Amino acid sequence: MNRSTIAAVLFAVVVPGPAASQDKPVKQSDLPAAVARTVTAETKGATLKRLSREKEKGQILYEAEFVMKGHSRDVLIDATGAVVEVEEQVEMASLAPAVQAGLTTAAGKGTIKRIESLTKKGVLVAYEAQVTTGGKRSEVQVGPDGKRLARTE
Repeated sequence: MNRSTIAAVLFAVVVPGPAASQDKPVKQSDLPAAVARTVTAETKGATLKRLSREKEKGQILYEAEFVMKGHSRDVLIDATGAVVEVEEQVEMASLAPAVQAGLTTAAGKGTIKRIESLTKKGVLVAYEAQVTTGGKRSEVQVGPDGKRLARTE
């Protein structure tokens, strides 16, 4: 490969295109009023770690990352203040046996490091586990029934 080809490949990998979400930290005072009310309600009794603004598929969204009762929770909120998505850390032992088995099977020989429930518009859609296999990290997902999903949520 010549230098210009290598440079083009590196640029494409390092510089995200317009389809990638653009995540920018924001202050609570900079949030729209409806979003600020939702953040206040969702983080009551929690330690707020980070607020950000991002654009996904042309839509402006706000994310609140916080810790509540020792578990991380990330809440994605639209500009009207509606909760779009929630990722919440869960313990393996708290999951139904079918979900535990599904995650263990999906992880294969890997070690499950962290598990989160994924809720979209109030409906539990998946469980996602961070897996380490031979020093490499990956993620696996199963549905609420423990079965592998046809597509990633």
